Amino acid sequence: MNEKRILVAEDEKSIRDFIVINLRRNGYDVYEAEDGEQALRIYEEYNGAFDVALLDIMMPHVDGLEVCKQLRQKSQTLGIVMLTAKTQEMDKVTGLLVGADDYITKPFSPSELMARIDAIYRRVAINKSSQQGAAKKVETITLGEFILSLRNRNLTKNGEILELTQVEFMIMEFFFKNPGVALDRNEILNYVWGSSYYGDDKVVDVNIRRLRMKLEDVPSEPKHLITVWGLGYKWVV
Repeated sequence: MNEKRILVAEDEKSIRDFIVINLRRNGYDVYEAEDGEQALRIYEEYNGAFDVALLDIMMPHVDGLEVCKQLRQKSQTLGIVMLTAKTQEMDKVTGLLVGADDYITKPFSPSELMARIDAIYRRVAINKSSQQGAAKKVETITLGEFILSLRNRNLTKNGEILELTQVEFMIMEFFFKNPGVALDRNEILNYVWGSSYYGDDKVVDVNIRRLRMKLEDVPSEPKHLITVWGLGYKWVV
C-alpha cells in the first residue's frame, strides 16, 4: 500500500475537495467519505490500512466524535485529526479525550492543513520504523513500576501493557527522558507536535488528563504525573 494513506471524512463537498487536492499534491493516497458511517465502512473495507484519519465533527448518520472513538478502539497507532468550527470548543476537548491526536479549526490554510497532517504522519512513520527495525537490542527506560520500550513503542505498568496513542507515547517518552524535571507546555508541544505547530497548548492539558486516566491509580489524585502550577508538568517516580 501507499505509505501515506489517509482517510478523509467531511460531509461538505467543497471543503472535502479542498482538503483532498492539497493532500494529493503532497503525496498522500486519499480515501474520501461524505459521512461517518461511510468512513467506518471504508476503514473496515481496507482492514484499517490507514496512517491518518481526518474527521469532521459534524457529520450525518455517525458524527466525527463517534467515528474517532470507534477508530481509536480499533487502533492505537492510527493518527486521528478532528476538523472543528470555532464554536465547537467543548467538542475539541471531547475529541481529544476520546482519542484524537489533534484538531484543526475551520477555516484553515493549505499550509496549516499540511503542517498538522505531516506532523501526525511523521509520528506514525516513526512508530512503524521502530517496530520494523532490525535493531537487536530493545532500549528501555525503567522508572519504578513503569517500563518504557523505545523500540517497541509501548509502556508497561507492573508488567501490564498500557494502551497509548502515539501522541501519548511521545509525551511519556519526553517525561521518561527527563524524570523529575518540570517541563513547560511549550517544551512538550515542541517535542511532540513540532516547533511549527499552529494550535494552542490546550492540547497538552487534555492529553495529560487522558494519560492520568490510564496511568494513575486515582486519576484525580495523581502521584506520578504532577502539575507544576504556572508552568506545566513533571514525572515523579
